Amino acid sequence: MSSPQQKPPAPLRPLPSMIFASRWLQLPLYLGLILAQAVYVFHFWVELVHLIEAAFGNTTALQSLVSSIGYKSDFQVTALNETIIMLVVLALIDVVMISNLLIMVIVGGYETFVSRLHLEDHPDQPEWLSHVNASVLKVKLATAIIGISSIHLLKTFINAANYDLKVLMWQTIIHVVFLLSALAIALTDRLMSHSSDSH
Repeated sequence: MSSPQQKPPAPLRPLPSMIFASRWLQLPLYLGLILAQAVYVFHFWVELVHLIEAAFGNTTALQSLVSSIGYKSDFQVTALNETIIMLVVLALIDVVMISNLLIMVIVGGYETFVSRLHLEDHPDQPEWLSHVNASVLKVKLATAIIGISSIHLLKTFINAANYDLKVLMWQTIIHVVFLLSALAIALTDRLMSHSSDSH
């Protein structure tokens, strides 16, 4: 027995159609985030090239690294040391994590709020995209922000001698606030999902 054919959806009236089409106004925002992603890629490679050049003894690249990470010392820095390498690598990891956050917002936000990407059969479809929605996206973004904040805090602690005690205290407090906020978002999402399942 053949299944009954589904009726095509009725066309929207002009006003609802215009309101629904207004979601495409977000497209320039996501394109702008793609450009921001390109800037991060460029910045990453500039810092990486400086690190490699400094490893081979280029003093100009070394001074550029020292100024970019805010490293200060009682004596003139003439060669790479473990602290500088660690701070530069943490800065590169920070760029990667922010870049991952951008991808999450661009792909997940577009899929959730603008239009379907139809990636179901694509071999490179991100695992998290198959069950993404607004609440899942919020939790993932909060988790990513905690990761970025952790890297910043670690960079500050490694270079703690160059920071005021008040800066160290406030960065720690802000990180704890991020942690509590992410826990609250996850708990709220879990409670809402349980209440919707029970109905």
